[in-house]
Amino acid sequence: MSISETPVTAERRKARPEPKRRAVQKRSVDGTVLGKVLLDPQMFGLEPNVAVMHQVVTAQLAAARSGTQSTLTRAEVRGGGAKPFRQKGTGRSRQGSTRAPHWSGGGVAMGPKPRSYKQKTPKKMVRLALCSALSDRASEGKVALIDQWGFEEPKTKKAIEALQALGLTGRILLVVDGDDVNTQRSFSNLKSIQVTFVGELSAYDILRNDWIVFDDSTLIGEQAEAASGDEVIDVPDSIVVASSGASKAGASKAGASKAARSKEESTATAESVPAVSDDESGSEVVDEASGSEDSTDAASEEGEDK
Repeated sequence: MSISETPVTAERRKARPEPKRRAVQKRSVDGTVLGKVLLDPQMFGLEPNVAVMHQVVTAQLAAARSGTQSTLTRAEVRGGGAKPFRQKGTGRSRQGSTRAPHWSGGGVAMGPKPRSYKQKTPKKMVRLALCSALSDRASEGKVALIDQWGFEEPKTKKAIEALQALGLTGRILLVVDGDDVNTQRSFSNLKSIQVTFVGELSAYDILRNDWIVFDDSTLIGEQAEAASGDEVIDVPDSIVVASSGASKAGASKAGASKAARSKEESTATAESVPAVSDDESGSEVVDEASGSEDSTDAASEEGEDK
């Protein structure tokens, strides 16, 4: 725990669930499966924080307001300088100007004026909202990955064929590279498609669309090829991949058996080599069992010679 971290913050940090390792199938434009890629757990494997997403989205929508609305007060309305009638004797209430708010054509009381609706949002909160939105779509299996679009020229017909081959329906968010102009123009005429750059990706854009589509050049976070032995957990279409505890236990068992085999080999090698030691004079002395056997053999040979 750091010096500035309170015990309550430490308990909350400890109570957070561990990020999940999720994987997505990489496909080509024609729908051919090219493999499976592990997504960054810190970007796609968090538990979504709904409160932070709500605050960040509200701040983003508020900052998008122009704030140019304006009304005229009684001081800004033209006219009304003369007293409409005399103070007494008419039987009516006294009036000093026809531009008062309760008069027709008068000014507006407490009306809107030009202002800024921007809210201050910490960078860490914006990042957490973005990761929460990405994790929410990844948990639903709504993240798609292709190798590259490869449009040689802007063609809306080819863009529609690509979406049909990938099986994407509903509102789709395409994250493209800023230099890929052909892809941007190919999807610009489709109403259900929103095209954004990887540097402009926000939680609001992700949440207002059903699918989010990346390519190899725009997939954020660290990626790695999924191993064939990873265990698939409860997410449709085998989207989520996790390194199970069983696989770790198997690895530890394999290491233990390997250590046992090496120990047995070393023991067998030690038994096959005769025990030899050096006496104080430096001459070699064999063990008693081997010495007795050698003396018996020598005695039998001398008897045969006689």
